[in-house]
Amino acid sequence: MRLSTRGRFAITAMIDLALRQTSTPVPLADLAQRHRISMSYLEQMFARLRQHGLVESTRGPGGGYTLARAAETISVADIVGAIEDGAYERTTSDTGSARETSVSAQEMTQDLWNALQSTVLTYLKTVTLKSLAVEQKAKGFEVQERRPVQKGVFQKPKQDKPSHGASNSVFALGQAWATRS
Repeated sequence: MRLSTRGRFAITAMIDLALRQTSTPVPLADLAQRHRISMSYLEQMFARLRQHGLVESTRGPGGGYTLARAAETISVADIVGAIEDGAYERTTSDTGSARETSVSAQEMTQDLWNALQSTVLTYLKTVTLKSLAVEQKAKGFEVQERRPVQKGVFQKPKQDKPSHGASNSVFALGQAWATRS
C-alpha cells in the first residue's frame, strides 16, 4: 500500500466531511478553498471515493458530498484503498547485472517490506474517520457552518410613498393636479 499526496488529501477531505456531517452536502468548492486543493484534483478523488461507496453526491444548487456511511464504519485503510490503485509497485532496471542486483536485493528485503505493509494496513484499519474527527474537535477545531443560500421567489419589498407631497413622475404630477382642481 502506498500513501501518496493524493491519499493524504483524501484523508483530509474525508475528515472535513466527517466534521461537517449534517443534513446539507459539502460543496467541493468549499473543500478546495479550505484546504487549498485543486478543484479538478478533488473531483477525481471524490469520483473514486464515490465508486467505492464512501461518499454520496448531491447535484444542483446546494449540492455537494456527504458520507455514504457512518464515520465510525469508515477506516483510513478504506479511504487509502479507494484512492491508491495497486499495492506495491516493483520497479526493476532492464539492464543485465544492475537488474540482477536489484532483483536479488529486493528478494532479500521483500519479507521485511511485506511485514511492514501488513502492519501498517492493520493499523490503518483500526483508525476510523470518527476517531480522527473527534481528535480534531479535542484539539479545538470548530466547524464554521456555511450559511444556506436563499434561492427562489421573494416578495417584492414594500416601497414607501413619498411623504413630501412631490410627484416622482409626469403622470403622478398630472394626477395630483387633476385631484386638486
